[in-house]
Amino acid sequence: MPEYILTVDEQDREKGYMEKMEVHEKGILHRAFSVMIFNHKGEVLLQKRAQSKYHSAGLWTNSCCSHQREGETLSEAVSRRIRDELGISCACKEAFTFKYRVEFENGLIEHEIDHVFVGRYDGKIFPNKDEIEEIRWVSPEKLRMEMTEHTEAFTYWFRILMKQPEMLSIIQRIS
Repeated sequence: MPEYILTVDEQDREKGYMEKMEVHEKGILHRAFSVMIFNHKGEVLLQKRAQSKYHSAGLWTNSCCSHQREGETLSEAVSRRIRDELGISCACKEAFTFKYRVEFENGLIEHEIDHVFVGRYDGKIFPNKDEIEEIRWVSPEKLRMEMTEHTEAFTYWFRILMKQPEMLSIIQRIS
């Protein structure tokens, strides 16, 4: 069944909904979200994307990410994907947005205004194996080191997200 996601203009104003693969084939600007979940130790939850993902398979990335679907608010989309991917409920607050565009080797294009949400969670996680190959908690210091030494092991958008001044400020407050 096709999934329809929200397309937007350069100011993140809603334009309409298009089929997800068509959006990525044509490089249409669309709304996305990335979730960063921290535990009481200040560690961030990372996921390794499943090998079956249509791009960036097998790469490490933020706790959860996806797109807003037709008929749901952005907050509802965030809650849905946290539940679908991680099997948990986690209250999150929107922290900032950034825009990026990348063309992948398979011809697909991510052109997104990415809304970054931050939450805290200390319980058990139940990863969806169709979405996630592996999860782990990592300290910001260790993550910075890994991202410097093994840049290619992380998704494109996560590398950009981690360089945003707002993210650096959040990590500094949490650590």
